[in-house]
Amino acid sequence: MSIVENRKAFHDYFVEERFEAGLALEGWEVKAIRAGRAQLKEAYVFLRGAEAFIIGMHVSALPTASTHVHPDPTRTRKLLLHRAELSRLIGKVEQRGYTLVPLNLHFAKGRIKAEIGLAKGKKQHDKRQSEKERDWQREKQRLMRHPG
Repeated sequence: MSIVENRKAFHDYFVEERFEAGLALEGWEVKAIRAGRAQLKEAYVFLRGAEAFIIGMHVSALPTASTHVHPDPTRTRKLLLHRAELSRLIGKVEQRGYTLVPLNLHFAKGRIKAEIGLAKGKKQHDKRQSEKERDWQREKQRLMRHPG
């Protein structure tokens, strides 16, 4: 069940592979994400050492957040992945043109998981091409529904 999507990722990148990662979250963040108060628009994933982190994911605290907790909406959060997955990702990202983008946050067995994609950046002409493709698919559907 999806909580929040990053639609911009598919507009800006060709997503080649997807990985599911756990997130190291604080209590108030879990509550806020469950309430749908998270945003992935400006978020990206970076690798440091043998660890993956998500930066720029915005989680706005609920008004009921405890007073002794100081919520930081855009703090760097650690992604939890298997070592084998991490080393594979590190190998791919070190190749030119590959990057990691967060695609969505979703529930898996009651836990909040992040889906990250191994992606290649789209050039301007690629974006135009996929827009044309999408418009043609829409037009085709319309023509099939209303012939003549």
